[in-house]
Amino acid sequence: MGRRRSNASSGGWTPRPRATAYLWRPLLFVMALSPLLAGCHHETPLTALEKVKKRGTLLVITRNNPTTYYQGPAGPEGPEYDLVHRFADELGVKVQLIIPDSFNEILPMIAVGKADLAAAALTVTPRRERWVRFTPPYQTITEQVVYRTGRPRPRDVQDLIGGRLMVVAGSVYVDQLKALQRKYPKLRWEATSDFGSDDLLSMVSDQEIDYTVADSNAVALSRRFYPELHVAFNLGKPEQLAWAFPRGTDSSLYDAAVAFMKQMQTSGDLARILERYYAHTANFDYVDTTTFMNDIQTRLPEFRAAFQDAAAKTGLNWKLLAAIGYQESHWNPHAVSPTGVRGLMMLTTDTADHLGVDNRTNPEQSIIGGAVYFAKVKAKIPLRIPEPVRTWMALAAYNMGFGHLEDARVLTQELGGDPDSWVDVKRNLPLLSQKRWYRKTRNGYAQGREAARYVANIRSYYDILARAESKAPRPTAPAAGQSLVQVRPPASPIPLIPAPKPAQ
Repeated sequence: MGRRRSNASSGGWTPRPRATAYLWRPLLFVMALSPLLAGCHHETPLTALEKVKKRGTLLVITRNNPTTYYQGPAGPEGPEYDLVHRFADELGVKVQLIIPDSFNEILPMIAVGKADLAAAALTVTPRRERWVRFTPPYQTITEQVVYRTGRPRPRDVQDLIGGRLMVVAGSVYVDQLKALQRKYPKLRWEATSDFGSDDLLSMVSDQEIDYTVADSNAVALSRRFYPELHVAFNLGKPEQLAWAFPRGTDSSLYDAAVAFMKQMQTSGDLARILERYYAHTANFDYVDTTTFMNDIQTRLPEFRAAFQDAAAKTGLNWKLLAAIGYQESHWNPHAVSPTGVRGLMMLTTDTADHLGVDNRTNPEQSIIGGAVYFAKVKAKIPLRIPEPVRTWMALAAYNMGFGHLEDARVLTQELGGDPDSWVDVKRNLPLLSQKRWYRKTRNGYAQGREAARYVANIRSYYDILARAESKAPRPTAPAAGQSLVQVRPPASPIPLIPAPKPAQ
């Protein structure tokens, strides 16, 4: 049999390929790719928001101080703490707080994505905006130079020269001082990573340093605990506080936070959170505060056991009862008012008879009588109102009568406010002394403005007393010129904390 020749020009012989080989090649190629194609279907990257929801926790960097987060008498609290938990509630997740060793670490940690966001009373600046993304602001503050009473008041930056000025390292205060140093070359300061703003304010009060710079909200809170502090002057223009997020192309979580902040502002819930922590600081009275702090040391020990015993019997907080007692009589068991109320808790004759108190000037009888009466008043406040608002409502009712409080709540609702919000009710309490309003109420005229002041005073007394009872020793400042470097263990996250019911 002869050979079959090909059509190739070379004239060589080439065998004809089989048709089945052509059919198998595409099939083998598809089979080889199929595992890769199947795997690609499940590897679509999650957005930042989806990661948080899948994880079930929101990782938040914050600070441990009065303007952010701290352990209060009843558990964790603070403006940033409340706000972050509201955001987590919106997302349906829990919160995990991370407290860095120093303020200087917060922004670098956020910039590299060590947490989802930073809620640490951070001031928005152009330099910081190059590293992180800020939400719309939620609070406006002013940077203030603080000194201690009894020292000459510095009127401007020139007067700070020669004194010992200490500020938090990494803060905007350092940037401000560096800018001012161009005009005042002799200006000197120490930047510390070992102390926070609250520590430095305490050090000014204790005369360990001469001056510090702090945000106005921190100063307002601290003056209740350190009444010798005074504001010398504002260091710059008003600044904005906001949350910080990592920069990047994924803005899903950031967008959710922006929408949340807008909703909080529109609903008035943001104002209610800030009111909870700052409103009563406006009533600061230097003489009254210093007198109270002295009386904690000199008068309270005699009655502490009676307050604690009454609290145990009624389920109330003994420090709250002590604050009420101080507002009523300055812890004077023989106090008498022009209207005839008397004793440490200033009980009326009718109230004393109703409670079985036969000697109003007996401090033990007066304290337990006042505690039982306050507990009965508080029991009338609707349970749907969360703490601490329910306590503030009860204090107003204790002062002016439950009926008048109900009148104020009804007026609040008629005027479009929330009758379960202390912010809204307090705003309308003064209407109870205006004829055009009280004639519409069931119980008539009342000193509503006095009741609002009564509640504010007790809140301040309670805060000061709680702080005095739980204050831990603070390390002292090193001598001028000594190193501020301190070796610390690595920071670790705080355990998960269940979200509290929002206060209004």
